[in-house]
Amino acid sequence: MAQQETDEQISVDDEGFLVDTEDCEAREAAYRERGTSRPITVVGNPVLHKECADVTAFDGELARLIDDMFASQRTAEGVGLAANQIGVDLKVFVYDCMDDDGVRHVGAICNPVLEELPPAERVLDDANEGCLSVPTAYAGLARPDYAVVRGQDAKGNPVRVRGNGYFARCLQHETDHLYGYLYIDRLSKRDRKDALRQMDEGTPRYEVVPND
Repeated sequence: MAQQETDEQISVDDEGFLVDTEDCEAREAAYRERGTSRPITVVGNPVLHKECADVTAFDGELARLIDDMFASQRTAEGVGLAANQIGVDLKVFVYDCMDDDGVRHVGAICNPVLEELPPAERVLDDANEGCLSVPTAYAGLARPDYAVVRGQDAKGNPVRVRGNGYFARCLQHETDHLYGYLYIDRLSKRDRKDALRQMDEGTPRYEVVPND
């Protein structure tokens, strides 16, 4: 399927929210099949620990990057992937994630910013969280169970994305990545140390970029 045909299927609703729940299987497959899987950067790689550059060119190169990100995400069996997780210093992430209502969401967002939630909507969920850049490690981390991210689509159009439960966690996790934060940076020193121990003792199921 051509890139233009895929993009035309993605629309926004009356509130400006990305319609990311339609034709998920076909759209994800089209991205992935055009892309090339790349190895995953892991904690310690400098690109993961600084704010990424804004996306300013919404062109074919960006479209190819998004294709590669979907291919890499599928290879690593992830539900979200930020550009710096494959070594690219740009504010863009992709996702293929279920929410707590069992609805699948597939999309890409550039220059994401988390919207501040009213206190009444800040219900925390302390479920386990993991990260492709901290392979084989998991830790409980409290995050709001609803999230709204605003940014731009692959053509530069303003969009918003919203999600609940696991998908809300994904949106927050991937946005964090693009500002130089890993989920383990939000843990206590004890829990961070335990997550890094889990990583050291485990074996990734996908190719990673070794830290020199």
